[in-house]
Amino acid sequence: MARPTLPLSAHELSESVRQSRRFDPSRLDRVLRIDASRALVEVQAGATWKSLAARLRPDDVRAQEVRTTRPTIGESIDWNAAGPDGRPAVAHVESLTLVTPEGQLRRVGRISNPQLFALVVGGQGLFGVLYSVTLRLESLARALNEAQAPLMSPEGASGRPARMLQLLVPPQNFDRFLASARERCAEWRIPIENTQLRRIRQETETFLRWAQRDYAEVGIGICDRATIGAAVRITQLRRELIDTAIAHGGGFPIACTPEATRAQIEQCYPQIRGFLAEQRRLDPQEKLANAWLRHQRGLLVRQPCEVRWNR
Repeated sequence: MARPTLPLSAHELSESVRQSRRFDPSRLDRVLRIDASRALVEVQAGATWKSLAARLRPDDVRAQEVRTTRPTIGESIDWNAAGPDGRPAVAHVESLTLVTPEGQLRRVGRISNPQLFALVVGGQGLFGVLYSVTLRLESLARALNEAQAPLMSPEGASGRPARMLQLLVPPQNFDRFLASARERCAEWRIPIENTQLRRIRQETETFLRWAQRDYAEVGIGICDRATIGAAVRITQLRRELIDTAIAHGGGFPIACTPEATRAQIEQCYPQIRGFLAEQRRLDPQEKLANAWLRHQRGLLVRQPCEVRWNR
């Protein structure tokens, strides 16, 4: 029988970051406090939304079965991922406790330190390692009460697993966008396996914000292919679909769209260079550098090269 894992203390986490030593994020899985008088709950970053729901609403099966984009609370903060009601995670956050790249433990709030708060939420984990997140109970309850499951529509007949390309379009342009997307896929002779639709609410607090207005988030499922040539064609199609979303007044979430080109990123995220400059300023030794950061930096310094494949 496995012994229960001891929780990771704030001191241990600080030492691990200071010494660039690995740590087990699954040990950050505790609810630290519930402040009923202020309607707040503080939970460690490695805890899951499901476990938090079980703690807050032990008899509410529906609350524990609500689907979230990212499994843990810390990952949701790093992505500023939308919750079941379509509101990005920043809407639920009162404050954050994180370890900075130099190993200091800091409490960061939207009022006490608004600039760092805006960088951390949606900051891809590049400005500090989250120890805990203090969430608003009223906001969490609203998210559950207004939760809506994504609308799934099967379209292809192959039944093969499809990887979703997430795109954002204004709700009033959804029908025109989807018609154009289907035309693009037909031109490439690559079928859409399924589509997914959910509502996204605007937020204005984060630096690298992706929910810049109310959007319809459209997931388009396209099967990946085994050959190199087919994979390149699918990447080209995905980029055309991103262009289609942009042409209809939308964009894409930067956290999960590695296919996006430099031009597409600079058009939808003109603040990206300022974001990367802040990351370099606050973490000059690159302690928290990750694959997402290396990809974005490489994309912005790469010389443009036009490549087209026959459809």
